[in-house]
Amino acid sequence: QVQLVESGGGLVQPGGSLRLSCAASGNIFRINFMGWYRQAPGKERELVASVTGGGTTTVVDTAKGRFIISRDNVQNTVDLQMNSLKPEDTAVYYCNADVVSTRLTGAVNYWGKGTLVTVSS
Repeated sequence: QVQLVESGGGLVQPGGSLRLSCAASGNIFRINFMGWYRQAPGKERELVASVTGGGTTTVVDTAKGRFIISRDNVQNTVDLQMNSLKPEDTAVYYCNADVVSTRLTGAVNYWGKGTLVTVSS
């Protein structure tokens, strides 16, 4: 089994910054896709940013120029640096990863439990 544990959420004023971290642990041979999703009240969960095993990143248009995703393939972590935060960034942020546990198995998708980010004055 694999666990994803997020940290770094909290309350921040508009224009502020937060850094979210997600650590994967357990039976890990390789991690392919890693990403951050968010779900605001009354809205569907959306992909905010992602990074492949090769390091290719994507960021949702509403966060481009403000959010940066990075990963450490040795520590099995993925971070999301969020700058110039806006009230509309308020949501529960979830870590997501496609994890391969052995040479003989395919990737399994895992979710963290989420961390709340509140942007408010």
